[in-house]
Amino acid sequence: MLDTNRRPEGSPARVNASHFCSVSSQPIPTRVVLLAGPSGSGKSVLAARTGLPVLRLDDFYKEHNDPTLPRVPGSTDIDWDSAGSWDAEAAVAAIAELCRAGRTDVPVYDIATSSRTHHEAFHIERSPLFVAEGIFAADIVERCQDLGLLADALCLRGRPSTTFRRRLVRDLREGRKSVPFLLRRGWRLMRAERRIVARQTALGAYPCGKEEALGRFAAAAAGRCRRAGAGAPVPE
Repeated sequence: MLDTNRRPEGSPARVNASHFCSVSSQPIPTRVVLLAGPSGSGKSVLAARTGLPVLRLDDFYKEHNDPTLPRVPGSTDIDWDSAGSWDAEAAVAAIAELCRAGRTDVPVYDIATSSRTHHEAFHIERSPLFVAEGIFAADIVERCQDLGLLADALCLRGRPSTTFRRRLVRDLREGRKSVPFLLRRGWRLMRAERRIVARQTALGAYPCGKEEALGRFAAAAAGRCRRAGAGAPVPE
């Protein structure tokens, strides 16, 4: 559960409070924290730790028969790690409706079959803050900022080897794809992880580990939203 009594700025080296604007002088409108990061970086676990409502952005993947799905260069594999495999417009529309009305209709996606099995109502009750997490969350940072919906945007990062192991164990346990596909994808993503983090950072997501991320969630819950145009440091 998120500790909103914790000092939201953390230590000076961990959270730069100048990147935030206080909204505590007026009723706090509903806003979203976008939580990005490489596949297997621990986004879902971290989102659950906050105790906030969580919108799964992976449910906005395109279906397997969509002719616009991109392919991995030199392969017949669908590139599910390309933003072209995901419906950004539908995701932003759902976030906007949650901020405006507190509920929306979302697809439920089965990764094993690459299809939407049904739709369901998703609501955040009266929460002024919720999380939208997924590997493409950084791709909608600018749009959510422009619409006045953004509280913060984070990119969860760690060691590529740890991410590889965590991702493979999860995907095998859940039977997401065939074993050869998962191994090919896992190796490709491990080699590309630093570039993935750098790209998401360039799109406006702040790169950090889990504890620093929790500190920024606390800042957002305390009524601080990131200033428009506030940049994030580029990771080493």
